[in-house]
Amino acid sequence: MSTYHWLLTFHITAAFFFLGAAVAAATFNVLAVTSKRPSDAASYLRLIRRVLPLMLLGMGAALAFGIALWIEVGYSVGAWWIWGAIVLWAISGGLGQRGGDHQEKARQLAESLAAEGDTHTEELRAILRDPRGAAMSYGAGIAVVGILALMIWKP
Repeated sequence: MSTYHWLLTFHITAAFFFLGAAVAAATFNVLAVTSKRPSDAASYLRLIRRVLPLMLLGMGAALAFGIALWIEVGYSVGAWWIWGAIVLWAISGGLGQRGGDHQEKARQLAESLAAEGDTHTEELRAILRDPRGAAMSYGAGIAVVGILALMIWKP
């Protein structure tokens, strides 16, 4: 196999780590929002923390191997679709971090409520269903889909 094929293999593998972990985190978030007890919500939100290292590994490795591919193939420095993917990568990371901070706040409250009788409160429901927190997390997901679109259907 050539250097190009090795770089492409690692780039795509890293992208699958990133995407797979992002889908898992989104699924756990939806399960937390729809859970009936704070202990369940806390469990799902803790699972997001478990997939986070895979997501970060995938993000970093996909970027590194993608840049190495860019150099290896010799694409122009002005290749707008590559710059667009990098911008979306940064947006995804920024929004994902903000959404994760929101989920961490919800997890802490859910764990404290679970220890105090395991009944939902309006405060927990409001945090779990906060449209700003959801917008940040889902905005990160939309950015990831944009990256995939650019990488698959590059001009």
